[in-house]
Formats: sequence, C-alpha cells, structure tokens
Amino acid sequence: MLAKRIIPCLDVKDGRTVKGVNFVDLRDAGDPVELAWQYSRQGADELVFLDITATHERRKTTVALVKAVARQVNIPFTIGGGINELADADVLLHAGADKISINSAAVRNPDLINQLADAFGIQFVVVAVDTRYVDGKNYVHLNGGRLKTDLETEHWIKEAESRGAGEILLTSMDHDGTKNGFDCSLLKKINDHLSIPLIASGGAGNEQHFVDVFQQSNVDAALAASVFHYGEILIPQLKDTLRQHGIEIR
Repeated sequence: MLAKRIIPCLDVKDGRTVKGVNFVDLRDAGDPVELAWQYSRQGADELVFLDITATHERRKTTVALVKAVARQVNIPFTIGGGINELADADVLLHAGADKISINSAAVRNPDLINQLADAFGIQFVVVAVDTRYVDGKNYVHLNGGRLKTDLETEHWIKEAESRGAGEILLTSMDHDGTKNGFDCSLLKKINDHLSIPLIASGGAGNEQHFVDVFQQSNVDAALAASVFHYGEILIPQLKDTLRQHGIEIR
C-alpha cells in the first residue's frame, strides 16, 4: 500500500493566499511563496496552488508565482487555474510546476484531458472536481463552484479517468471551509470504483478528520487549507497522530 500524503492547498487571488467558507467570504491568509516554504520545511508531501480567479491576461502572474515557488521548495507542487489548452500547461510545467490541475476547462472540453495526458503523461494531469449534493445526487459545479452542471459527479470522474487523468482532486463544496470533517461516505463510494489516486478536499477541522478520511475512505491523500494556514494543525504533529493510528504516512 502506498503511503498516504498530506497536501496543503493555497488558493491564490491577486498574488495572495485566500480562504473562504463554502467558496465565499474570502479572507487573506498570507504570501503563497512564504507559506510554500514553511510547508516544505514542516514536512508537507506536496502542495497545490489554485489561481481561483485566473484568466488569460493574468497568466504572467501565475508563471512568476510558479518560478518563485520552484526556487523555494523541494517537494512536488501542482498548479491550477486558467489552463485551457496545451500551451498553457506547457508554460507552467516549464516554469517549474510538477503537475497541472484542470477543472472547468476539462468539463467544457473533455478532450483536453486526453491531449494533456498524451503530451505530458498521465502523471502530470490532475482533474479537480467541485461537487455539491443537490436533490439527492452529487453534481459537478464549475467556475469556482458558482455554476451547477447536469453532470453527475461519479460519472464525470469515471470519464476523466478513462480519458487519462492521473489523479482526481475531489472537493465537497458542502463540507468546504466548515471544519466539520471530510465527506467520507462520498469519497469511499468514488474511491471504491477508481484505479487512480483520489485526493480528498473540503472539511478538515482537526487531526481526527484526517484519521477518519484515511480509515473510512482509503483515499490516497488529504488536502486542507485554512487549518494549515492559520496554524490550527501543524503537519509534523498531524503525521505523528496518523502513525499512532496505524496509517502509513510519508
């Protein structure tokens, strides 16, 4: 069994790390490069940066961020936001990112997953999925969670896997920022039918929530933001707790 990963996530807006609740009410959480350096020192296994308001015009900002992070950290990191074509991914990978994450662009143009996997290899392609429970089913949401689609979450994840996604980053919008725990039942349901790694996101509030998500859903990695950014959970201590519960950790 592969060791589980702990991944801090940095949502970046206008060059600053921000965090909200259920995708709204954003507040400042610090300089992303400084935070990345601290997490690398603390023993984070990977990092994820999401430019949550990315557009074509702002790509230069993202490239500068990727280069700055690559100079500061020696752990793998993923960058997402504003990646709509091969050229966008190429620029970010050459700037120093280890993987790229696509979300809305993949739903609008599913063939983009195939193109990225063919061009760079599936290990570089993370498909991020924002899901919300509506009328008894889980549906994919786009544009930072603002736009509901008719795509059922489980169906879309299977399609993304079949097209060449190397990993799935699944964020439960219902749990995001609430600190009430991960959506373990949904994560287990999806992970049981998935042959690529699944990263759990949305809801971490304490160390026990990480224990629960690994024990109950057997995901490959757990991602969190505010509990790390504001020092509520320290990564070395979290890893000790996970080991005490018999969870193999890096």
